[in-house]
Amino acid sequence: GRGKMVVTFMMGTRRLYDFVHDNPAICMMPVSYVNDPFVISQNDNVVSINSALQIDLMGQVCAEAIGLKQYSAVGGQMDFVRGASASKGGRSIIAFGATTKGGTISKIVPFLAEGAAVTTSRNDVDYIVTEYGIAHLKGKCLRERARELIKIAAPAFREELSGEFEKRFGEVLLV
Repeated sequence: GRGKMVVTFMMGTRRLYDFVHDNPAICMMPVSYVNDPFVISQNDNVVSINSALQIDLMGQVCAEAIGLKQYSAVGGQMDFVRGASASKGGRSIIAFGATTKGGTISKIVPFLAEGAAVTTSRNDVDYIVTEYGIAHLKGKCLRERARELIKIAAPAFREELSGEFEKRFGEVLLV
C-alpha cells in the first residue's frame, strides 16, 4: 500500500525486530511481488543500489561468484535493475569498492574470472560507482564503457587496464 515500507524479508538487530513488530507502516509481501520488475516500475524515480564482486571492461557485472566458486546468489539484482530502468525517472546503481584483499586485487577487470556468471548484463547496467568516481554506462559503446570504468578503477590498476584497452581498441589511453 501507499506510504508503507514494502519488504520481503528482514534480518537484523533486536532494534529492527522491535520496530517491525505490529508496525502498520510495514507491509510484508512475498518475493514474487516485491521483486517483480513490473511492480517496481510502477513507482516513479526508483533508485536501485546493488553491489558486485567483479565488473569487466564491457560492463558485465558478476555479483554471485568468484570464478567457479559460488559466493552469493542472484537475489533481486536483475529484478531491481530492470524495474528501476522502467520506472519514470528511475536509475540503477552498482556500487562497490574498487579493490579487495587490502587493495591487492582490482574488482574492475579486463575479463570476468573464468567460470563467473554474468548477474547483470552490460546492456542493463546504468551507473557504476566506486570510491574513485561514477561511470555512466547506459547507452555507451564498448570503447566508452571501458574508458569510463578505467577512470573509476583503483589508481594502482589503471595502467594495466589501459594496456588491455590499447590491445582491444588500438588506442593509447593516458591515465
